[in-house]
Amino acid sequence: MQKLGKREEQIMQAVWHLEKAFIKDIIDELPEPKPHYNTVATMVKILTEKGFLSAEKIGNTYQYTPLVPLAEYRKQDVATIKSKYFGNSFTRMISHFAREEKLSDEEIDELVRIIKSQRNS
Repeated sequence: MQKLGKREEQIMQAVWHLEKAFIKDIIDELPEPKPHYNTVATMVKILTEKGFLSAEKIGNTYQYTPLVPLAEYRKQDVATIKSKYFGNSFTRMISHFAREEKLSDEEIDELVRIIKSQRNS
């Protein structure tokens, strides 16, 4: 699976959130400054060609749905970050975020619960 560029990822985030979207819907979800309609339409066409979106003709326009689930893309993206920046070590990656993010006691407790639950599965 290809890595998306920044604007492509913003568009995919919008479509993942909406589940089905027309170009106008996507633009409404994007941060300011809003890109021009034609810019988004071009990027959506590219995402369709890359296999990230499907297009269904409805009347004289298209409705887009994600072909790649967010969870699948996220998994690949996290694996790339883990490999690229942390020597493929999950422990180093989590340690980095635990230090840098200044986790609350509740967040630490939740992480411990999740880790402990992995032992039992």
